[in-house]
Amino acid sequence: MEAIFAFLGFLVCAVIWFIPLLLIAVSDRTSGKEKAAWLLAVIFITWFAWVFYLLLAPLKSEPRSRYQRYS
Repeated sequence: MEAIFAFLGFLVCAVIWFIPLLLIAVSDRTSGKEKAAWLLAVIFITWFAWVFYLLLAPLKSEPRSRYQRYS
């Protein structure tokens, strides 16, 4: 019985660890090498990197045109 609880605990932890990876992978905020770098950061640094991703991504933002009209 203890083995079942241990396995369920491991499964829950694995799903919780996988959630940020999935959210970054399907996100439109970044693409290409930048997305790969964020995924590697989450793998090795875990949830702290995901919080930074939410706050900082994308690293490069396209400058708005000076004469762009807001509608």
